[in-house]
Amino acid sequence: MLSFLPAPVIGILNSILLAINTLFWCLLLYIPALLKLIIPHKGFRVLCTRIIIWISESWVACNTGWMKLTHNTKWHVTGAENLRRESWYLVLSNHQSWVDIFAMQRVFNRRAPFLKFFLKQQLIWVPVIGLAWWGLDFPFMKRYSREYLVRHPEKRGEDLKATRRACEKFRYTPVSVMNFVEGTRFTRAKHDKQKSPYTHLLTPKAGGAAFVLDAMGDSIQTLVDVTIAYPGGAPSFWDFICGRVSEVKMEIHTVTIPEHLKGRDYATDAEHRRNVKNWLAEQWRAKDARLEKMLRPE
Repeated sequence: MLSFLPAPVIGILNSILLAINTLFWCLLLYIPALLKLIIPHKGFRVLCTRIIIWISESWVACNTGWMKLTHNTKWHVTGAENLRRESWYLVLSNHQSWVDIFAMQRVFNRRAPFLKFFLKQQLIWVPVIGLAWWGLDFPFMKRYSREYLVRHPEKRGEDLKATRRACEKFRYTPVSVMNFVEGTRFTRAKHDKQKSPYTHLLTPKAGGAAFVLDAMGDSIQTLVDVTIAYPGGAPSFWDFICGRVSEVKMEIHTVTIPEHLKGRDYATDAEHRRNVKNWLAEQWRAKDARLEKMLRPE
């Protein structure tokens, strides 16, 4: 409706709408989040988590509202009809832009369990949304560098223990555990430096997905493989806010996770590491071929 406005005006308007929307729903979310912190009863905390998820889904719905109001983007989505709200999913996607998160939230909202990401521990201190992430049970991870572990070998395995503790909270409420396994946004420079064997993707890192399968293998049965393409080129967040993204393509494929990839220690089991990496490479080869078709001019 308002897509006729100049792009900078749309950008400013959407920035204001996003800020107001985030502030309103975060303040509402703080009530059950603080109650969950104060009252350590498992059943009550599960109830609070469900209320928090409803609030978060309302935040996403309002974001989708201002997108529809101000954007003229063409959305081509396939496979979303196979998603179920009462399921536990491992969600893997390629990563090109921070827009990926908004695009996935728009498509997944109220079709699948709310998307939850692994976050760096320091992000819990981000104003306004840090407490919201905590209330949503987003896993906060403290990752150690290889150099640090050489100096402090007693810290080996701590990241896996933290993953297990975080995933314990997911056993009582359906969840979509999201992981950008490339570890960073795709750029041609990163691709060339990495000598990636794929045309449109960086080499995936299997550790994060393997940790989830180790900690939650008895709950998560399905991989949701998401492929996102921007035929006009990967946009910046400002381009997106301004409505300059002409087209978004997304393909969603649900894949049964092999049983032999679950419940084994990725850190110490060499055969398991090889199996997970081979399985992930197989998914990535299919994704690369998919992207080739999605980016091809029609």
